[in-house]
Amino acid sequence: MSVAVFTSNQPRHLSLIRSLARVFDTVYAVMECNTVFPGQVADFFRKSDIMQDYFGRVMAAETQVFGSIEFLPANVRVLALKMGDASQVPVSTFAPVLDADHSVVFGASYLKGPLCDRLVERGALNIHMGVSPYYRGSSCNFWALDDRRPDMVGATIHKLSKGLDSGAMYYHAFPRPQVADPFVWGMLSVRAAHDSLVEALASNALADMVPVEQDRSREIRYTRNADFTDSVAAAYLRNMPTATDVMTAAENRDMSLFFRPIFA
Repeated sequence: MSVAVFTSNQPRHLSLIRSLARVFDTVYAVMECNTVFPGQVADFFRKSDIMQDYFGRVMAAETQVFGSIEFLPANVRVLALKMGDASQVPVSTFAPVLDADHSVVFGASYLKGPLCDRLVERGALNIHMGVSPYYRGSSCNFWALDDRRPDMVGATIHKLSKGLDSGAMYYHAFPRPQVADPFVWGMLSVRAAHDSLVEALASNALADMVPVEQDRSREIRYTRNADFTDSVAAAYLRNMPTATDVMTAAENRDMSLFFRPIFA
């Protein structure tokens, strides 16, 4: 059995690839790469003292949960691209990828055009780090925390669609309630998404799940990368939730808001 994953190159993305490689014979990894030093090196996010402070905490939490960057297993075939390039590459390049038994998108660029069309036709899955339809777009779990909603930090496993984060949902994934620094809480939500999806693919559990369309009227925020500014980051660092706030909110989630919630 084989799986294709469109992803990036941070430790959390590499961790997903390694997890898939433990249960599939072959993993085709299309990696759209950014700097592994966000905030320190200008790339997807700008370089500034505030961004260096913010992403220093992100990187520390990511290392705590996922470890560091490292080489991938021997059963992984990698195609490395610059972030944003995947939709520009001729679809014929992805021939072995599009023949895989399963396809997953996590942390890649917004896939468009013929590539997106083919992946949608094949029933590709998207891991959206945010709880749709409430939080959609970029950095959704940051914005949930900025809204003082640690209960809304999680992931949505849904069908890939031509619209951003708008495909029919299979389930929501969350970390188990615990006392956790907000940055670690965000990374634990990534791990919950990975662990639950790898298990669902390995067991073929998704075959028994009927996905449901998202109710866009319930949207709280739709955010773009440009919305995450130095002033927003600075204000958050001054007033972010405490580890106890995280635990309290997680223990008091209104579970009726979520679809087939899975805790991992």
